[in-house]
Amino acid sequence: MDTEQRVRKLVAWIKEKVQAAGCRGVVLGISGGLDSSVLAVLCQRAFPQNTLGVTMPCHSIDTDKAHAGVVASQFNIPTMEVSLDGAFDALTRILPDYQPDPSLGQLARANLKARLRMVTLYYIANQLKYIVAGSGNRSELTVGYFTKHGDSGVDILPLGNLVKGEVSELARYLEIPQEIIDKPPSAGLWEGQTDEAEMGFSYEALDHYILTGDAPEELKRKIEAMKAAAAHKCAMPPIAEF
Repeated sequence: MDTEQRVRKLVAWIKEKVQAAGCRGVVLGISGGLDSSVLAVLCQRAFPQNTLGVTMPCHSIDTDKAHAGVVASQFNIPTMEVSLDGAFDALTRILPDYQPDPSLGQLARANLKARLRMVTLYYIANQLKYIVAGSGNRSELTVGYFTKHGDSGVDILPLGNLVKGEVSELARYLEIPQEIIDKPPSAGLWEGQTDEAEMGFSYEALDHYILTGDAPEELKRKIEAMKAAAAHKCAMPPIAEF
């Protein structure tokens, strides 16, 4: 399937899922990253009058907000901003702060940001009778690189069968700004955070393993361990049998 066919199929699929749900359109978080930019353009093609991109800064990086604005302007995507700084600060003031492992505290705060964004999108979607679209791709889903009940808390994942490299191909075809395509993938959860540094390997290596099953043994073990540890994130909660 060439890229043009893939785009047409994805746009048709988004339309089908929204209509099957009896809804009017799509709301999504627009972060200024590659995946959310591609998703926003696909949704806008599916529902030119009923797509809403929401920027949700939460002590975020200014460059990401600027890139989101560039995409919204270039592709005529209606957007709104909901600043979550105050909500995040209020919650972290009242929530318990356990100190034994600072890295776990950082992870908990990062996941809180993602979950606040999920709540925001559903609050808006409920009022507009829209569905929530998520930008997770196959590479992230494979190793569980997402927040449970956060950025995975969505109704549809149009990019979920595409590895990161394939999303990049879509971005080039759709003429997403080159500066967005070229910047290091990041969830923007803290200063200097990048996906590949956190995972410990490149998307290129991960994509190659997903598509071919081929990788050095050490990388295979690491990816398979991450898949196993994250299996619960991709499934409904287990129900006890008795």
